[in-house]
Amino acid sequence: MKRNLKTILSIGGIILIASTLIFSVSTNDNQTEKTIEMKDHFFPLPSNVNFAGEKTPVHILDVKERLDRELIVNTNLHSSTILVIKRAERYFPLIEPILKKNGIPDDFKYLCVIESSLSNAVSSAGASGFWQFMKGTAKDYNLTVNDYIDERYDLEKATEKACEYFKNAYDRFNNWTLVAAAFNRGTAGMTRAIDSQYVNNYYDLFLNQETSRYVFRILALKEIMNNANKYGFNIPVYEKYNPVKTKKIRVDYDIEDLALFAKEQGINYKLLKLYNPWLINTKLKTENKVYYIEIPMEGI
Repeated sequence: MKRNLKTILSIGGIILIASTLIFSVSTNDNQTEKTIEMKDHFFPLPSNVNFAGEKTPVHILDVKERLDRELIVNTNLHSSTILVIKRAERYFPLIEPILKKNGIPDDFKYLCVIESSLSNAVSSAGASGFWQFMKGTAKDYNLTVNDYIDERYDLEKATEKACEYFKNAYDRFNNWTLVAAAFNRGTAGMTRAIDSQYVNNYYDLFLNQETSRYVFRILALKEIMNNANKYGFNIPVYEKYNPVKTKKIRVDYDIEDLALFAKEQGINYKLLKLYNPWLINTKLKTENKVYYIEIPMEGI
């Protein structure tokens, strides 16, 4: 029995050593695979970077590294980056003509991407809609916000008001990059930073972390969305969210039951709310104003 026990222990030891070696090889293989995977997700910085035609000085060390950070983050935030690429197919065609009409550089559409991921988001601070207007700012720019209507959720109207903000800020800063940063920090906040630091270039300013990252997030998403295949986001056109054809109903009267109104238009209440998120009540009080309600003509 003693001799058999020793034999058993010896065999057990051999098995344990063999198992350890197998585990070690397996672990090394996994590490190799992970290294290869990480290499696949490495992308060199683009050589020519600009916002609204204003060159980004990537030769400055901290500027280069801050841009690198946002490119790394957003190329690896797969779900959110895929979603904005898909949504852009539907919403950029609505945003772009409004920017152009108002003389705002096309790059400002990427502010919507980083503000709300091209959705009617609501922040913890109460900023709402694609452009994330606070209630007070919305009222300052004559967007209706009351118990029945919140025009921060009307993409066309909110984009028009965002353009007003951009033009006012450009009159102050005469620089589109500072205008973009001011949309995050506020015109007054950017003015204080410029005056106290004796510089007037975004890339030379020491700012709070959110505003410090803000323009670089825009630059990163612009680069990725314009070169999606290069960064591994090979999304076929047919998988993107196409614009939906709608018709507009002119309304200058109160509606007591929006669900009944939707049924009369041949749709349901869900679709009415999805295509008119600015209707925030079950009824509509127009207060002698004219509104246009969108009715989807497809996908119903």
